[in-house]
Amino acid sequence: MARMHARKRGKSGSTKPPVKTTPAWVDTDKRECEKLIKEFGEKGMTASAIGVKLRDQYGVPNAKTLTGKTVSQILKENKLEQKLPEDMMSLIKKAVFLRKHLEKNAKDVHNKRGLQLVESKIRRLQKYYKGKSRIPKNWYYNAEEAALLVK
Repeated sequence: MARMHARKRGKSGSTKPPVKTTPAWVDTDKRECEKLIKEFGEKGMTASAIGVKLRDQYGVPNAKTLTGKTVSQILKENKLEQKLPEDMMSLIKKAVFLRKHLEKNAKDVHNKRGLQLVESKIRRLQKYYKGKSRIPKNWYYNAEEAALLVK
């Protein structure tokens, strides 16, 4: 598939192996893994950050094969999910930092274009998540409110 904002083809990348079972060397059990996910969710960590922490510090290569549910599903069951989806939140943070940069460097036209591209992605995701009822129908991206949301 082609890139969204460039006239190039996509980059090749690695994919997860299609193994559906937990490896024998994993010593963490299902209840302990769910408890850790809940603990990290209460601290305010995102689903991907929880997955990385489980992989790097607790030796859990894939939480879904161990628990039967994704990290996001476990957070949702325990009512610990964030207000906005993680991908949208990271784009909003990027837009806020770009705006802050452009306040100091007003003639940086390359980053002005980058800000336009990031904000168009945010609007596209906003439309998608409203259709999926993941965000409220009356939610709209606003740069001033986004700066408050990130802080």
